[in-house]
Amino acid sequence: MKTLNRALAFLIPCMLVLAACGQQGVTSESNAPSASASAFDIMSLEELVAAAEEEGEVVVYSFTSRIEAVEEAFEAEYPGIDLIGSDITSTEMIARLQAEAEAGVAEADVAYISDPPVVLGELVEQGILDNYVPPELADSVPPEYQEPLLANRLSTKVLMYNEEAHPDGSPVTNLWELTTEAWTGKVVMVDPLVRGDYLDLMTEVVLRADEMEAAYEEQFGEPIALDDGIDNAGYQFIADLFANDLVLVDDTDNVNAAIGTLDQDDPPIGFTSYSDRRDNEDEGWALQVAEGVAPAPGIAFTALLGVVDGAPHPAAARLVIHFLMGDDSPTGGPGYEPFYVAGDYPVRTTMEAPDDAVGLEELGAWIVDPAATFEIRQEVADFILALQ
Repeated sequence: MKTLNRALAFLIPCMLVLAACGQQGVTSESNAPSASASAFDIMSLEELVAAAEEEGEVVVYSFTSRIEAVEEAFEAEYPGIDLIGSDITSTEMIARLQAEAEAGVAEADVAYISDPPVVLGELVEQGILDNYVPPELADSVPPEYQEPLLANRLSTKVLMYNEEAHPDGSPVTNLWELTTEAWTGKVVMVDPLVRGDYLDLMTEVVLRADEMEAAYEEQFGEPIALDDGIDNAGYQFIADLFANDLVLVDDTDNVNAAIGTLDQDDPPIGFTSYSDRRDNEDEGWALQVAEGVAPAPGIAFTALLGVVDGAPHPAAARLVIHFLMGDDSPTGGPGYEPFYVAGDYPVRTTMEAPDDAVGLEELGAWIVDPAATFEIRQEVADFILALQ
């Protein structure tokens, strides 16, 4: 509030009054934004900072542990605002947000969350998360990443291997190789029934059944023959992968350690986040992304930002989202720094990809269509449950 003029000094108290009245007036019968939400949404950055400093704190549920680095950077930029970050998986966050909404309380202000099919199909549809696009970003974020929730970046769940053991590149060039004897018991991933983004990966395989069918013939030199009761090549791949002693774990770090640990003679391969390669030096890993895999190495999906409906700190919530989206510099500045790594793909057109990153088109990952995935996701989960 160092340089506010008289008009702004009058505006901020009015906004805070609107916030209090607006929150009291919102009912579960309407998902329309309150007057206070609309007022905060159109504030300039300077106005938002002043209002957020009045609130003094902000609570963020985050699907990534990098929220710790964000917290440090945010509080250095805005020392008058305490950012309280909670690192939980998207699956846990979805359940928590739904439970809190049902109880009529809002414990968090911001949800930084993946698993877009469920987030958009349930949390947005139920009015639990509201969208906020900082006015300054309207021209630097493509329209498809502004609705129904603002996307911060594209993340991945793709095939990764140990580059120390395979210095010449990926040992796999076709997903169907993972179902062969050479990889029996040597493919690792988080249980799709535990983590939603891995279920989204399996669902995408089913949605891309035509591509999986073509890849089968490319790999084995003959058309695919489906087992009884299996509808398409995507489901057949999942069944064959599980039958080949797929190793399921409950945590991504366990996948990364299994694949990437140094000094392995015959390490496994598996699906994980390309961006986790950033931890190679600290963890003693040799993770590398598998390029040139037919029909695709995995999926890319949006990491989303939403304001929790009824957020107790509505101005600070929007300020955090503004901060996380980065600045106009090629690297996004301190707010985006934790995510400026190979394997994370910024949506802001003002940013450049890290020098050592494989381009999104070059990677060839399938881009998840949340609506299509949400439509058959439960069917795929039921199929996997039967396999287990």
